[in-house]
Amino acid sequence: MDFILSMIIVLLFTKVAGHLSVLLKQPAVLGKLLVGIVIGPALLGWVNDGPLIQQFAEIGVLLLMFMAGLETDLDQLRKNWKPAFAVALAGIILPFSGVFLVGELFDLGFSQSLFLGVLFSATSVSITVQVLKELNKMDTKESATILGAAVIDDVLVVILFAVIMSFFGTGDSGGSSIGLLIAKKGLFFAVVFIVGWLVVPKVLEWYSKLKVTEPVISISLIICFAFAYFGEMLGMAGIIGAFAAGLAISQTAFKHTIEKRIEPISYAVFVPIFFVSIGLNVSFDGVMNQIWILILLTIVAVLTKLFGGAIGARLTGNSYKSSLAIGSGMVSRGEVALIIAATGLQSGLLRQEYYTTIIFSIILTTLIAPPLLKIFFQQNSSELLNQKKIYKGQ
Repeated sequence: MDFILSMIIVLLFTKVAGHLSVLLKQPAVLGKLLVGIVIGPALLGWVNDGPLIQQFAEIGVLLLMFMAGLETDLDQLRKNWKPAFAVALAGIILPFSGVFLVGELFDLGFSQSLFLGVLFSATSVSITVQVLKELNKMDTKESATILGAAVIDDVLVVILFAVIMSFFGTGDSGGSSIGLLIAKKGLFFAVVFIVGWLVVPKVLEWYSKLKVTEPVISISLIICFAFAYFGEMLGMAGIIGAFAAGLAISQTAFKHTIEKRIEPISYAVFVPIFFVSIGLNVSFDGVMNQIWILILLTIVAVLTKLFGGAIGARLTGNSYKSSLAIGSGMVSRGEVALIIAATGLQSGLLRQEYYTTIIFSIILTTLIAPPLLKIFFQQNSSELLNQKKIYKGQ
């Protein structure tokens, strides 16, 4: 019953906090993230992290990315693969270099500085997806570029991480074959493409004929979780698998039915718990002793990802404001970086005394991302509106 009480608190306060955020002209997700800090161990201590919270949170983020796949325009994704690649590449080079230099400045050691560079090169677009949904921008070329870049970013960062682990890691993951890692990534995309194209539509069609309650919704969830599980097996983030499942189903006639039925389930229970779980990781213990590295690391992490993504977008033909909107969508490190940080701690690449500070910095990037997204996407929308007015005047 302790978990039931935690759910009551989480669901009650996330909705209230989200509403207050909207009243303050901020994305609702910002309030939901902050409420995790307030009701969690960092402040009030009403809700503590635990296995059930984490499992519900994992389901929440998978459903969030699954719905992002359902709502993504596949044609836009195909058209924007070049900007996506450029955004991912520039969005890795700048953060990696900038954060590495911060590590060297504070004498963290060469291997730990390299690890931090890789860690802050990661991107998690789960928070970005939520903001884009709130702003009704999921069908834009900017969102397609961000989502495509996130997939490429995941592959490149995992490979970089494996390289660092093979040279400096002391845990079981050290010495991983880079060739095997790349082969696994290739296998993942090949299988997902073939199954998504040939198998998923037929399975949905067959299941829709079963004389039971909600067969299509059940099989769509099975596909979502199966793709996520397969992705994790082959070293991809589960959210990439869930996103791929959504993309596959978005090409079928069942898209709108599935979206309409799954969204209420997700936002009523699982997604709010995911947002709160991020805040539950916050701890202020020992942070003040490393306040300067925390401040500089967070500033560098945010600016290098923002401008790295923007440079990649600008070089591939996007306008200045559109490029900044895309860059802002790459700022959040979220759960992807949290997982890499935990792995780095286990393998000896991240020293225990810096772990809390790094976690706090990751969460700060996640909190900063929603307001940035709203600012730059609204500016970009204003620019597009002005262009339309000029065009009509001509």
